[in-house]
Amino acid sequence: MMPRILKLALCLVPAMLAVGCASNKQAAYDYTAFKAAKPRSIVVLPPLNDSPEVNAGNSVYAQVTYPLAEAGYYVLPVAVVSETFKQNGLTDAHDIQGVDPKKLSEIFGADAALYMSIARYGSTYTVIDSVSVVSVKAKLVDLKTGTLLWEGAASASSNEGNNNGGGGLIGALVAAAVKQIINSSTDASHPIAGVANSRLLSAGSPNGLLYGPRSERYLAQ
Repeated sequence: MMPRILKLALCLVPAMLAVGCASNKQAAYDYTAFKAAKPRSIVVLPPLNDSPEVNAGNSVYAQVTYPLAEAGYYVLPVAVVSETFKQNGLTDAHDIQGVDPKKLSEIFGADAALYMSIARYGSTYTVIDSVSVVSVKAKLVDLKTGTLLWEGAASASSNEGNNNGGGGLIGALVAAAVKQIINSSTDASHPIAGVANSRLLSAGSPNGLLYGPRSERYLAQ
């Protein structure tokens, strides 16, 4: 009886592993619309801020150009975009993101617009640590047709890879208190926002943005 049970168990293990691998494997993104549109230029709209931090929008918005430019796209300067909206009486991100795509195309002449939102931004104090976390989402929309070309999300944290095992409980509590003071007096989340933006908007990552025409890898994807 025991050998039969063992044999059955050995037969089931590969099947269970196959199911586990299948469930953990991320579905491939459908780039059909993206490849058909072939966007060359992008206008990034001011992000929606769903976090309690008032500086989150400016922090994230100021750090979107570099990863997109590195990916091979021409990105309209965010300062110029922001000032253009201001001159037309639009200062709220919700109102700006509500502008008709065709109107955005007329104003900026870009092929696509990037709509961003901030889910988390800021430092959180726990018993033995103070952590800065930034979570962002984005979608790329064709301005001529209004078609969704791509969407994604990314997060970054200040304690990635940290090991709080040394110094004991008292040391951890003191370190957490000091970090919280520093994080509260400075915008510790600003560099974390840069990391989150890079993860979200850099090309070549699984289900990430495709390389743009200014990249040498454009034709190889």
